Amino acid sequence: MALNQVGLERLNTATTKKIGTSKNVIINGEFQVAQRATSTASITSAGYHTCDRWYTTLGTAGTWTQSQSTDVPAGTAFRSSLKMDCTTADASLAAGDRLMLSYRLEGQDVQRFGKGTTSPKKFALSFWVKSPKTGTHIIELFDHDNTRHICKAYTIASADTWEQQKLIIDNETSNAFGNDNGKSLEIQFYLAAGSTYTSGTLATSWAANTNANRAVGQVNVADNTANNFYLCGVKLETGEVCTDFEHRSFGQELRLCQRYYYQVIKGDNQAVGIANYWSSTNVRVFIPFPVTMRAAPTLSAVTNTGAYAWYREDGYDANDGSDFAIADSHTQGCFIVDAGSSGTAAGNAAYLKSSNANADIALVSEL
Repeated sequence: MALNQVGLERLNTATTKKIGTSKNVIINGEFQVAQRATSTASITSAGYHTCDRWYTTLGTAGTWTQSQSTDVPAGTAFRSSLKMDCTTADASLAAGDRLMLSYRLEGQDVQRFGKGTTSPKKFALSFWVKSPKTGTHIIELFDHDNTRHICKAYTIASADTWEQQKLIIDNETSNAFGNDNGKSLEIQFYLAAGSTYTSGTLATSWAANTNANRAVGQVNVADNTANNFYLCGVKLETGEVCTDFEHRSFGQELRLCQRYYYQVIKGDNQAVGIANYWSSTNVRVFIPFPVTMRAAPTLSAVTNTGAYAWYREDGYDANDGSDFAIADSHTQGCFIVDAGSSGTAAGNAAYLKSSNANADIALVSEL
């Protein structure tokens, strides 16, 4: 049964109060939520592939399977990690090749760092990592508002072994982040980088972006099909000390992720929403969001032909919904139009459900 409006507001309020006390600005840093998929194979291009909020930047540096893994550091409370499995190697990187796991933050969520003020706070980044390669790995903080960056090297001492890294990264008194819902800060975990990104001097202080200074010294995790790279327990906070990871419930983490991506349905026999016919051949379905989205979303991952069925007050209609498109989009609700349904009168009510396993509707408001 759906929550009534009062119940939903109470749940949102309670959830927000708990999250508001967290020092961590990273959502899904322990990789609990994977609305899109728990595993995606044959990855050769950039995109959001599995675990929510984690973007893969990839430019011709092998082929990968990305998955939500149960391999986690022993003795911790973590239950999931993000795994990158190299399935086609690239042992000789071209100049422009690169591979990173990236996390993007809204400007209004990084104001606590005080970048561009007279009293900026340092960035304290902690995470668990398991890499197949010993040696130098690079973290980059990229300021999209001002096209600036700062990088930090960390060293893997033992291959294929969970190690916790704690990095303190400087801030600056100029070049403030925009206080809005746009992409301001991006954290890049490098796995591989060609000479375009490694031929200069590592940018260990904030500076205007220079590609050659972004990943100097980075080992090549893409050089062998035996390579598996894992990331877990990512936390970014203010200060000069990295504190213990703060675990959120799955429900809290899911709601935070749904601000950016909402998987409406995936699979057979799932209700999409209530609809009404505004003419005899056009029907609109209203999809309420569980939380306010970052911005008016776009429609994604829609499988149409034969995947949906209308249930109407005047009988069943096996229309396939082949003309789905957004008619009106807001941060708090979205209308989806099917222009192909027919055989009824304007004003009739209906609801839409999926009718086979290929049905897939998602709303996207990612950075």
